Amino acid sequence: MLAALGALVLVVVVLVKVGQWVWVHWWILLVLGLLALFVFVGWVYRQVDRMRSAQIRVEGLTYSLGQLDAMHHSTFEVAVRDLLARDGSRDALRCGGRGDLGADVKGHDPVGRFWVIQCKHRRKGLDGSAIGTPELQTLNGTGRPVHGGDVVVMVTNGKISRPAREFARQQRLHLVDRHLLEQWARGGRPLWEILPAVPPPRKPPRLRRAP
Repeated sequence: MLAALGALVLVVVVLVKVGQWVWVHWWILLVLGLLALFVFVGWVYRQVDRMRSAQIRVEGLTYSLGQLDAMHHSTFEVAVRDLLARDGSRDALRCGGRGDLGADVKGHDPVGRFWVIQCKHRRKGLDGSAIGTPELQTLNGTGRPVHGGDVVVMVTNGKISRPAREFARQQRLHLVDRHLLEQWARGGRPLWEILPAVPPPRKPPRLRRAP
């Protein structure tokens, strides 16, 4: 009991001393507060400027096939995400890596369709191995059932085998081979205008009639 009372008295004495110091040296706290405010404002300005610069870069984004070929596979996924954002996807996200379940990039287009994209980068371009049916089977098994994609796409800077193309046609998968990738990366039209047979826009939910 005495120990607790002594501790309470000590706390009160410390608080009184601190209050006296603050009363005498109030201007120091004012200076520190102003410095903290300036630092915070500077940080906010840098963040806004960084986002603005990133938006400007995305809006005018183009790639050549040479640039895409020279990329690491993870950088290629980032490039595909940025191209999707350039076309108007506000939530374009790169999600590739371990455990991605066949999706490297995801995002909604301006009319509400959800895009699920798998990226296959070939360092040698057309001279690299062709995308085959097994890769598309993986994408087909997760693109709609797991990720809920309206449009499921395979993007590569290489080539796609004939059996894989037939499988994609049967399963309503969309393919962006080297030729289509070049069109898209040049920035002329968004991907949903380049690909054939893209599903129609999502219908808005019906409004209930008032009773």
